[in-house]
Amino acid sequence: MPVISNTSPLLNLGIINQLHLVREQFREIIIPNAVLRELRINENIPGSLQLREAIDASWIKVKSVENKAFVELLKRELDEGESETIALAIELKADFILLDERDGRKIARSLGLNITGVLGILLRGWEKGNVSSVKTIINQLRSDSHFHIASHLEEQILRETGEL
Repeated sequence: MPVISNTSPLLNLGIINQLHLVREQFREIIIPNAVLRELRINENIPGSLQLREAIDASWIKVKSVENKAFVELLKRELDEGESETIALAIELKADFILLDERDGRKIARSLGLNITGVLGILLRGWEKGNVSSVKTIINQLRSDSHFHIASHLEEQILRETGEL
C-alpha cells in the first residue's frame, strides 16, 4: 500500500507534534527528493526534529522520481514538490497521495489518484479514537503553522465530529 506525501501534510503535523497520526494510519510514507528538500530536516525549525526522527526510523522513505519529463510538465502548474509527489504516486501506483494544496489536488484527482490531506488524517484519527478534539488540533494548526482552512470546510468537519 504505497502512500506518497507532499510537504505540507507532514510538515504541518510535525510542527504540532501530531506526525504520529500519519504513521498510525499508513505505517510507511514515501516522499520524493523535492519534498525532502522542502522539509528542511537539517535545520532547527518547527517540526524538523520529528521529521528527521521519522526518516531515521525509516517509516518515511525517500525515493527518486524516474519520469523527469512528467515532472517538468506538472511544474508548468505546480511547484516542484507537488509535481514530484504526483509523478511518484503515478509511478508507484500509490493507494493514497497526501496533498493539501488545491491546484495539486485538482490535478491529482484528474489523474485518478486517491487524495487525503491534513484534515482527512485528523478525521481518520478522530474516527479511530486517536484524536479527541479535531477543533483543538485545527486551532493549533492555525496558530502554530499558519494553516488555512475555508470556513465552510471547517464548519462541515466540526459538525461531523460534533464540535460545532
